[in-house]
Amino acid sequence: MAFRRDKPNRLKFIGNLLLKGVGWFFALTIFWVFVYKFINPPLTYLMVERGFERKFNSKPWKIVKDWKNYDEISNNLKKAALAGEDARFMIHNGFDFKAMERAYKRNKSSKKIRGGSTISQQTAKNVFLWNGRSYLRKAFEAYFTVLIELLWSKQRILEVYLNVIETGDGIYGAEAATQTYYSKSCQRLTKSQAALLIACLPNPRRWTPAKPTEFIYHRQYLILRNMRNLNRVRF
Repeated sequence: MAFRRDKPNRLKFIGNLLLKGVGWFFALTIFWVFVYKFINPPLTYLMVERGFERKFNSKPWKIVKDWKNYDEISNNLKKAALAGEDARFMIHNGFDFKAMERAYKRNKSSKKIRGGSTISQQTAKNVFLWNGRSYLRKAFEAYFTVLIELLWSKQRILEVYLNVIETGDGIYGAEAATQTYYSKSCQRLTKSQAALLIACLPNPRRWTPAKPTEFIYHRQYLILRNMRNLNRVRF
């Protein structure tokens, strides 16, 4: 009889513990995102992971990055990022369901899986989450995407994205990439250079602006063409 009386108490205790855990999760993650509205992320999980991969392969630790504020980044690069990665970035609320639908239909008939992630989703993943594919990570990605869209401006999302993206082996962000490949600041990128840099983003450790393939030159052409359609977008 004592066991029967104790069982509801145990369930209540577990329920309260779970509620507290969920409450702390929301409180801490919202605070985390809010802080990054003003403070630049010092590192990302991907940077650390890549660093250990290099050490495992007997290469020196390498994380090259140099943060640039939004106004210090060339409008050509901002426009190229939208043209190549997320043309509806300025008008959607974090998710481009049309792009997701197109990606789903394309992936059904293709061996190469391509995503329909927006710049907001990629930023959420790069800054707050680990690399990989799973339903759990996608769920967290959606959650953090909603948070950054609510708490950050579009300019802040694009600024963070262009500063943390992987742009080469151990190279992260626009400034480190342009200094490496073009020996100048990202403030001075031409349209062609910006489009070429963005064209390599699907796999920056395989493709590089220093040695573009025919495929990368074709992507650059498409990005330059799409950039013309973004002339009215204000950066």
